[in-house]
Formats: sequence, C-alpha cells, structure tokens
Amino acid sequence: MTTQAVRLFRRMDGLLAVYKPQGVHWKLVRDTIETNLLKELNSCPPPAPQLAVQFQLLSSGENNGSKDLILSPSMLPTLADHPLVTGPQFHKVHVGVGHRLDAFSSGVLVLGVGKGNGVLEHLCKSHVTRDYTLEGEFGKATDNFSHTSRVIEKTTYDHVTQDKLERVLAMIQGANQKALITYSQVDLSTQEAYELAARGLLYPHGKSPPILTGLRCIHFNPPHFTLEVQCVNETQKYLRKLIHEVGLELRTSAVCSGVRRTRDGPFKVEHALTRQHWTADSIIQAIAHFRKTTRKIRKSGMYRQTAGQLNSSAKIQEQITSQTGQSEQTGQEHVQLTSPTSDIIVEKVTPGTLGEREVK
Repeated sequence: MTTQAVRLFRRMDGLLAVYKPQGVHWKLVRDTIETNLLKELNSCPPPAPQLAVQFQLLSSGENNGSKDLILSPSMLPTLADHPLVTGPQFHKVHVGVGHRLDAFSSGVLVLGVGKGNGVLEHLCKSHVTRDYTLEGEFGKATDNFSHTSRVIEKTTYDHVTQDKLERVLAMIQGANQKALITYSQVDLSTQEAYELAARGLLYPHGKSPPILTGLRCIHFNPPHFTLEVQCVNETQKYLRKLIHEVGLELRTSAVCSGVRRTRDGPFKVEHALTRQHWTADSIIQAIAHFRKTTRKIRKSGMYRQTAGQLNSSAKIQEQITSQTGQSEQTGQEHVQLTSPTSDIIVEKVTPGTLGEREVK
C-alpha cells in the first residue's frame, strides 16, 4: 500500500517553467526548488506503524504463592520504521535544468523533475527557438558588453535615429537568414524547402553558430532602446555582444543593460512560476499544466532518435556497399594484370632445333 508521500512524489514527474530573477544564479534556483520539494515530501504523515506479536512473562499465582511463569501474547507497534529511527524518507529529488541563464540574465528557465529529466534532454537537443528582450544604451562601451562592467569608451549618439537602427537590424537579420539556409542543409530548388521556409520551419542541422531568426526594435528613446530577438543556439554573452555590434554599425557604442528570456520553445513567460510560487503545490500544478506538452516533446524526441539511428544505419550500409564495390573492382584489375594472355612465352620444338623459343 503506497503512502501519501509516495503518491505525491509520483505527481512530481514532468517539466515546468520558473522565472529566474536577475542577479540570481541558476544553481540557486534549482537548489531552492529541490529543497522545497523535499520539505513537502518529508512533512507528509508517516504510515501507521506495523504491529508485532510479543510475549510477556507473567507470574501464574502471586496470591497463592505459586512460582510458575506463563507467556502472555500482546500486539505492540514496531519502531524500526519510525521517522525518528530511519530519518527522512526522501533524501534527493532530481531537478534538472534546461537551457541555462547566467546570473546577469532573467526570464524563463525550464526545469525537469524526476522522470521529466529524460524529456528535458529531448528539449535541449531539439532546435526550438527562444525569444529575448534586450535592453540597450548608446554612448558607452565596456569590457564585457554589460552596463555594470568597467567603461572603456564613451561616444556621442545624437546622429542615431530609429530609421537608421531599423536598417542596421534588417541587415543583420538578412545575414542570419543566409546562415540559416546554409546550415539547414536543404535543397532550395525543391518544393519541400519552399514550404518549410514559408512556414518558418527551417532550422540548423547538427552544430551551428548562434543564428537570429527574428530581430526588431520595439522601443526607441535615446540613449535607451529595446530589441526583440528570436534565435537558436545562442548564449547570453552572444546577445550582449549583439548590442555592442549594433552600436558599431551605427558609428557609436552601446552596452547591454538587460537580457530577459520571454519564451523557451513551448514555455512562455506568462506560465513561469515566480519566486513566491516555488512551493510544492504550485510546482505540481505547473507540471500538470504542461503534461500534454511533455508528451509531445517525448514523442518528437523518440521519433528524432529513431530517425537518426535509421540514417546512421543507412550510411553504414552505403559505406559497406561502396567498400565492397571497390574491393571487387580492385580484384578485377588484379586479374587483368596477371592474365596469361599478356606476353606469353611459347616454346616450339622443331626437328632441327631443340629448345627454340618464340615470344608472342
């Protein structure tokens, strides 16, 4: 018979999204959620103790002076399974982290609990796009592209307009679209490639550098501006450097004052749990909310893994076939080189001369 703690633990398998605040390391977020889950699990009431039969020795006749002893059976609880003896029932809850955020960044952080860590691996290997909101400031440059670091340069920005900024963003997005087509490894002359491009389903195969699939300005009030970015295979350092490169293209300098992730694949910021909701009840509700999404990710990951195995086996078969064909061709050439029809030495015997040889 399962206990209340075990039933609660089984409901914790899955994926959820939390909102990581700026200035907090992702390890602290993971450890805090793991601690809250362990507290909730170990606070469940323990099961009723098992009863065991014990025999007690009693005297059989204290009044009449008899010294005989008798055994009296009784049911007493066993304390071997008591929490004060065994300690907490749960010592570890495996909480995994998906696409990570550095301490400078904030936003959606996807976590996997229990068996959800296997699905989390499929999500990390998939080429889902992520949305970011980047805050920038013109007029200065730092050594690591963030506004809190050491300032190494100051410039003017009066010549920067929103039209110039949008033209620079369009140029950067066009260069990234070419890179996306290059790394997608599709034949652009086919109908399939046209349909994928029309629906925005092109994604890079294998390892690729960071690629921007969308880039636009949503706020412009010099020296401050805000960009909305959609990208794959990115890092937060790359996004901060992007702000710096935008400033260079505009003949000025710029630093990044904020990186905020608003979407990680199917997980959006409106469904992310804030710090005051990092409790066991809220986490279980969030896992139940993303239950269908978790199943879809698991199915797509299994399909992708099967397709990869089939492709690898097909490549191995092609290599074996090509090697077999090369070996057969080499064998035929060897037979032709050692054929007895080339430079045959025929020995003719005539009545007058013995051992005369003729070369044909």
